Formats: sequence, C-alpha cells, structure tokens
Amino acid sequence: MATPRYPDIVADLRRRIERGELPPGAKVPSTRRIAAEWGVAMATAAKALTTLAQEGLVRAEPRSGTVVAERRPAPAGPRAPHRVRPAELTRERVVRAAIAIADAEGLGVLSMRGVAARLGVAPMSPYRHVSGKDELVVLMTDTAFGERGYPARPPDGWRARWELGARTLWSLYRRHPWLAHLSPITRPLPLPNLAVHADWALSALEDLDLSAAARCDLHVTLFSYVHGVAVHLERERQAMGASGLSEEEWMDGQAPAMAAIVDSGRYPAFARMLGALAVEGYDLDLDHLFELGLRAMLDGLELRFDRRA
Repeated sequence: MATPRYPDIVADLRRRIERGELPPGAKVPSTRRIAAEWGVAMATAAKALTTLAQEGLVRAEPRSGTVVAERRPAPAGPRAPHRVRPAELTRERVVRAAIAIADAEGLGVLSMRGVAARLGVAPMSPYRHVSGKDELVVLMTDTAFGERGYPARPPDGWRARWELGARTLWSLYRRHPWLAHLSPITRPLPLPNLAVHADWALSALEDLDLSAAARCDLHVTLFSYVHGVAVHLERERQAMGASGLSEEEWMDGQAPAMAAIVDSGRYPAFARMLGALAVEGYDLDLDHLFELGLRAMLDGLELRFDRRA
C-alpha cells in the first residue's frame, strides 16, 4: 500500500511557515490548489490543511480561505503529555464542519471525505449522521439561514421591516457567500429557517391593500434583489481562485482592451464616465451597491403604495 502523501504536504507547508515564507495572516494554498499542485485527491489536500489546523499553524478565515495563524509563545518548562479525548461526532458537528469548509473555500470544494478529514474521523463516519452531500448541503443551508432572526416586537411600518429583513439576509450571505449559489428562486428550498425570513417580509405587507399574488411577487422581488447582489460575493472568490489574480490585478490586465473601447469613439458616455473615475477614483463596493439598490427599490414601492392609499 502506498504511503499517504498528505504528510509530505503537511511537512512542506509547515516548513514554509516556520521559515517565514508564509508569515502570520498570509493565505495558505487552497484545497483545490494543493490538490492540483501535488496531484492528490481533494480529501487528501483537506486532510493536510486539517492537520496543520490541529497543530495550530493555520486557521480558517471566512471569505478569505485558510491563513497562517498567529504564533503563540511556547510555555515555559516541561509539560507532561496528555491524551485529549475526541469530542463525540454528532450531526451538528458534521454540519458545522461542512459550513466551515464552504465558508473558507466555497461549496465546490465540499465533499464528505473532506468533512471527515476536517473532523479527524474515518471517511465513512459522517454517513452515520447524514445520507450524503445532498442532504448535508440542505442541512447546512437551513442552519446558516437560522443564524439570525428578528425581534419579537417589529419596527413600525412595512418599510422599516423590509429594511431589517433585507439587511439580515445580506448579513447571512456576507457570512456564507455560498448560500447564493444553491437553487433558483423558481425552485425554493422548503426550509424552516428560510421560511422565517419569508414570513417576516410577507407579514409586513399584510396591512396593505394587496392581493396574495401581489404580496408574493413583491417578496420574491426583494429576495431576488438581495440574492442577485450576493451572487457576486462567491463569484469574485471563484474568479480569484481560478486566475490567481486579485480584482485590481485582473482590472489592470484588462486596461489595454478597455482603452481600445474608449478610444474607438463609439461609446462617448462610457468614455466620459471612465475618464472622470480615473481622476476621482472608484472602488466597486458591493455593500454600497446593496444599500443603493435597496433604497431605490423601497423608494419606488413607497410611492406606489402612497398612490394606492
């Protein structure tokens, strides 16, 4: 039987960390990148990162991947070794481990073997608690949507309630970018914790003179707006992982093609905008765009409802 290669991967990354090639806070190669560079399975790569995490050398950073942990000073004097009893494997631990992997590296990296490696258990152990990846993703999604709820006494007015509902959903997508890549709005997932957010939005409209179909349409419109902006959170990370380029580096690489479009003279308004932004400076901020679009949507609905009153 061939010797597992993950110890070699662990040794190489550990050596790079100890030499300072990967300083504290630096991003460690992702599971996908390790698998490609070493020619190993994703589960093997995940096991290597899990081993480094257990040694305290790396930690998962949401939306950033795995980074080098801060170094802690060694305790003074000899310390007797002790055996730590592993925590009991439960469905909740399996789900939370899967969420941590998806948060750090994306849903595409998730596998049952990777979850087992992260938990330090046998590859088949998670199957005692979930039937497979499909069920696991459903449980992860319901758990993620249930991390934030709403006050028992809602604020006055439909607009204040919708603002709170939209920002609550946005905060969950921010925390778990993979949530926006699960299913189309035409096939909603029947999840109790997702229904909490729907109920909050729909109940805010009950005092308005709207049909059930109109309330449903407006709720789907609001959800689609938040979801649509949130899709780009994960897509940017995927693009960066695939290309190895940051957003700024990618934009720099597009400069010649963009200059050709501007210099063609066929798009004067676009050229004027780019010229002004080159002077004034501009950063595409998804949080700002989310708030801008939410305000515009609610302003429009407010005018519509006022006319109906």
